[in-house]
Amino acid sequence: MKQALANLLSQALQNLVADGTLVEDPNVTPQIDHTKDPSHGDLATNLAMVLAKHAKMSPRDLAARILLAIPENAIVEKTDIAGPGFINFFVTQASNTQAVNDIFAAGRRYGCTDIGQGKRVQVEFVSANPTGPLHVGHGRGAAIGDALCRLLKATGWHVHSEFYYNDAGQQINNLALSVKARALGQTPDDAEWPEDGYRGEYITDLAQAYLNKETVSAADRSLSASGDPDNLDDIQEFAVAWLRREQDADLQAFAVQFDEYFLESSLYAGHDVETTVERLTANGHTYEQDGALWLRSTDFGDDKDRVMRKREGGYTYFVPDVAYHLNKWQRGFERVINEQGADHHSTITRVRAGLQGLDTGIPEGWPEYVLHQMVTVMRDGTEVKLSKRAGSYVTLRDLIDWVGRDATRFFLTARAATSQLTFDIDLALSQSNENPVYYIQYAHARVCSVKRKALDLGEDWHPQAGLAHLDMLKEPEARSLALILGRFPEVVSGAAERLEPHDIANYLREVASEFHSFYNALKLIDSDDQARSLARLALAEATRQVLENGLDLLGVSAPESM
Repeated sequence: MKQALANLLSQALQNLVADGTLVEDPNVTPQIDHTKDPSHGDLATNLAMVLAKHAKMSPRDLAARILLAIPENAIVEKTDIAGPGFINFFVTQASNTQAVNDIFAAGRRYGCTDIGQGKRVQVEFVSANPTGPLHVGHGRGAAIGDALCRLLKATGWHVHSEFYYNDAGQQINNLALSVKARALGQTPDDAEWPEDGYRGEYITDLAQAYLNKETVSAADRSLSASGDPDNLDDIQEFAVAWLRREQDADLQAFAVQFDEYFLESSLYAGHDVETTVERLTANGHTYEQDGALWLRSTDFGDDKDRVMRKREGGYTYFVPDVAYHLNKWQRGFERVINEQGADHHSTITRVRAGLQGLDTGIPEGWPEYVLHQMVTVMRDGTEVKLSKRAGSYVTLRDLIDWVGRDATRFFLTARAATSQLTFDIDLALSQSNENPVYYIQYAHARVCSVKRKALDLGEDWHPQAGLAHLDMLKEPEARSLALILGRFPEVVSGAAERLEPHDIANYLREVASEFHSFYNALKLIDSDDQARSLARLALAEATRQVLENGLDLLGVSAPESM
């Protein structure tokens, strides 16, 4: 509806140019917003205020001219000019309820667009080190990343999801040393325990599995342990595979799947890292100093140059990231989105600088990043910091076990990624209006219950029959609900464009609130007024469909009963 009104306003501006009110086409796109107060109309624009100086008129006078220049249409019922020059629009009954027809016609596809036009986009997320169970921060990344994939698919992009395993480096060596120590009977309290060793209960389980010569399968490999507690290389290989399997199980419990798992170790095995460094050197973007190799990252906007190869040997952590992203570009991903924790912020400039230094045509600002802030878990008003299994942090599996997958996924996406998140276990478990996922799912289940009761009266009570009577939806509660349902496609496209899935969560709360108000104010099934009842049932069923579609974008179920 906003686009249709924008088209009318654009036509009005052309008419004002034609009659001389405007000297030339102002070349502006009308900004239209939904009003917060129904008494101010359904939609509003500040167009007259924006163009007043251009037209050399007062905003209110220009607003009046704009209204006179709007072509005849079936969208606007009435208008008014408010305050300094806002134009408020009240839409017609038919326009308001058209969304109900659209929802019935599109079904599960309602809200989908073709903005992406089938272009490829790679979304990398989670990308945890295979050194322990996934923690709640990984969980937030998984929820946001998967929701981004769903949003991009819904808006016409061809999405490729990828998990980058950091299976190389010192942390992997620390993992192997920890498992070896456990296999030899040592504990974290012993003096011999590795200084940077991992202490969680899972290390005990892993060591026992290794000693038992178990076989593990994870993604692309199957591996059997030798059981030799002194073979550090064998321990490391088995430990990585074992923890990859554990992380895979966590992600399966979270209903998150990936199209590809990419190993950091493959970049070394295939000499990609060395080749990347050689290319940067050949392009004149590196230099030797104090025994280390440096990248001239200041040439590409960094605040200082960065060490690539340390004095004692070995590459710094951003160098394989540059090689990995070159690999993404070479695979044909002209758009790449990385969802990561906020602690990766410092690497963005370095990775982009390295990519620019390769001179391969990679555009500035590539790849895109979505960074999420930390998660604090609370229970009974106290922060929960430890997990028996992980030893030093709360795991994703802990959250799923405590509150269920739906609540976990919803809560982890319900706030902007840029905001720190407090995950309140007690709130997530409560069956109250304060629990947003319960409130939304209950609205969906409520519609399903009403629909079942209506169909018990006979097939002529099917909600679709109400499409012939939508002109009877004149109550404020019905009009308000229909109006918000019509916003769903623009909410989806906006959330996808901004890479902000929390917009979907906020919108669903609004829909649930409007539906509960509608349900409490009006009688949905009245055998003495079947036509009006059918219209209300159609509106309720349209609401159910939007709730289902929106929850699916967040990876949350839409229960038919609660």
